[in-house]
Amino acid sequence: MGRNYGTYPAMVKIRTRFPPSPTGYLHIGGARTALFNWLFARQQGGVFILRIEDTDQARSTDEATRAILEGLEWLGLNWDEGPFFQSQRTEIYRQFISDLLKQDKAYYCHCSPELLEKKRETARAEGRKPKYDGNCRDLELGPGPQAVVRLKNPQTGTTGFDDLIRGPIVFPNEELDDLVLARSDGSPTYHLAVVVDDITMEITHIIRGDDHINNTPRQVQIYQALGRPLPFYGHVPMILGPDKTRLSKRHGATSVLAYKDMGFLPQALINYLVRLGWAHGDEEIFNREAMIQKFSIARVGKSAGVFNQEKLLWLNSHYIKESTDQELAALLAPFLREKGFQDLDLEYVAKCTATLKMRSKTLKEMAEAAEFYLEEEVTYPPEAVKKSFSTQTIPWMEAATESLANLAEWDESAMESAFTRIIDRTGATLKQIAPPLRLALTGKTASPGLFEVMAALGKERTLERLNRALNYIKGL
Repeated sequence: MGRNYGTYPAMVKIRTRFPPSPTGYLHIGGARTALFNWLFARQQGGVFILRIEDTDQARSTDEATRAILEGLEWLGLNWDEGPFFQSQRTEIYRQFISDLLKQDKAYYCHCSPELLEKKRETARAEGRKPKYDGNCRDLELGPGPQAVVRLKNPQTGTTGFDDLIRGPIVFPNEELDDLVLARSDGSPTYHLAVVVDDITMEITHIIRGDDHINNTPRQVQIYQALGRPLPFYGHVPMILGPDKTRLSKRHGATSVLAYKDMGFLPQALINYLVRLGWAHGDEEIFNREAMIQKFSIARVGKSAGVFNQEKLLWLNSHYIKESTDQELAALLAPFLREKGFQDLDLEYVAKCTATLKMRSKTLKEMAEAAEFYLEEEVTYPPEAVKKSFSTQTIPWMEAATESLANLAEWDESAMESAFTRIIDRTGATLKQIAPPLRLALTGKTASPGLFEVMAALGKERTLERLNRALNYIKGL
């Protein structure tokens, strides 16, 4: 068996790692794995390491590597060491393979791929597991042009480990064949590279998805062959889509950066991900400090978490409301620039966000709602014009323009007093005056509160828009 469940001695520094493969972008499941490792390291005063597993050179890309790094940086999951690249560590792997060969813990296998496939077909036909039969195990063969290096797997007994989340897990050794450690070109296989990296980087805890459970006995056997102590393993349940199947692209955007582009805040996504499989009582809202303080592997559940977009939107709206107007202005700016608004006055944008933050679920939604604030001239939809603009509204608009122009202070209290005078003067009600004024100022029939809008627009913009609307109505 592997280590019993427990903790390392106090003098040993906890070291975790996140080892993405740069064959695709950082997806939601990978981000949660990174988060759990990061939280555990931070809580324990340990070290969080980033390792790029790019041994599959045919599928690994620089673009995917950059996207992974950008995704982690956006989420605020800062690493202490790395990024290390497996493609730059080939000589280290070769040394470990050489040591295993010298100690008779590994051997050269000369069986051709065609012969191996034939053996597998025969095993299937006979109802046996199609595993390698150990043909070259005791032949003491040397290297050759097509030779691979295999681990001498124990043929009897069991290989197991105490999972921090699932408890003891045991595999019969007879079910496991002699694992290939090095391919015929000398390059290491995934299992060998991972174990060597974890040993040389002194990883103490491996927290990863439960799709790796079947890989773990293979890696445990390599540790044992090398005579190295095992790390702690904790296998986190998968994330499922709403239909209870494994989360995939058909459930919506699964790339972390796609959520950034949709206008989610990193703290909202982090908060949502930590609650997918981990709980602390009935609490739902966790800032970064609270997560670090309260996170515990013991509280990670065994059941898969179900991804719920509505819950994520709810959290995002919460964090938007909690953000300062200045913070939101800076976050909103890229979305506004995408819409063509280039020369942004962030102080003005901050005033606009103050009127929108209570009703926006995403930054993208907020940017769409903020367009009328930034347009040179708002347009009036024909249906809204028919409903709200008429000759009857002209005296109301003129009275409003005159009263607002005479205000010494430009705040909601002063505006409210002005509208009391406008109502007294025209005999109209606020319910009658508000729709044409709203259309004049925003080009919309629904918007934040009228006084809020005018306060954000400022006196000059407000009067410009009212005068333009008056001229428009007179020209009807």
